Amino acid sequence: MTDTTTIFGIRAVIEAIQNNKTIDKIFIQKGLSGHLFQELQQHLHGGEYNISYVPIEKLNRLAKGNHQGVVAKISPVAFADLEDVVSKAQEQETAPLFLLLDQIDDVRNFGAIIRTAECCGVNGIVVQKKGGALITADTVKTSAGAIFNVPIIKVDHIKDAIYYMQASGIKVVAATEKTEDLIYSKDLSEPVALVMGNEGKGISPSVLKIVDEKAKLPLQGSIGSLNVSVACGAFLYEAVRQRL
Repeated sequence: MTDTTTIFGIRAVIEAIQNNKTIDKIFIQKGLSGHLFQELQQHLHGGEYNISYVPIEKLNRLAKGNHQGVVAKISPVAFADLEDVVSKAQEQETAPLFLLLDQIDDVRNFGAIIRTAECCGVNGIVVQKKGGALITADTVKTSAGAIFNVPIIKVDHIKDAIYYMQASGIKVVAATEKTEDLIYSKDLSEPVALVMGNEGKGISPSVLKIVDEKAKLPLQGSIGSLNVSVACGAFLYEAVRQRL
C-alpha cells in the first residue's frame, strides 16, 4: 500500500478494527448514537485509538459518501514498538540515533524529515498519538519512500519516550532557541535522541524541562528560525559528521 486510505461508515470501520488494520485516526460525529454506533464503541473499548469527536461538517469534508458519522484513516505503514526498536538499535555496532517529533503537524515537513532521517541512519522516529501529523499520501511522497525503511513509533506522549530513552542510556537533546549552546558543542557521537518541535510553538515547555541538553543552530540573517525539516537536517548531519 502506498497511500493512506480513508474509510467511512460505521460497519467499514468495525471491519477494519476486526482485521487489525493500522488505524491512524478515527473521526466521530459529536452526539452520535444508535445501535450500530454502540457496537463500534464496544470494538473501540480498551484499544489505543486516536479518536476525535468533530462536527458533521468536518466529516463531510473528509468523505463524500454516506459516512454515518464515522470516518477513519488507515495508515500505509504499521507502527513499531518503542522497546523493540531501542533494543535492536542497542545491539548494533554504531551508537543509536533517534528522532522525537513533538507535535509536528505539517505532513510535508513530516515526510521531508523522514527522508533525511533515513539518509542519516536514524534508528527510529517517535511521534505522539495525538496532536501530530497523520501519515498521508503527501507524507509518503515527500519521504520518497523512506517511510517504509525507518521505524515509526507512536507513544501516548513524547515525555514517555524521553523517560524511556534516558533509562536506556540514550541522551536526549532538544533543538530549541531557548539556549545559548550551539549544536556543535554537543557530543552526538554517543547514543542520542534529538527532539524537534512544532512548526509554530516549538518544543512543549513540559518536554524542555526533562531533556538532558538543549542546543540551537547559529542564525546569521534577520529571520529568527529555520523550517523544522531544514533544522532537523542540520542537526542530524552534525551527528553524522561526528560519527564519521
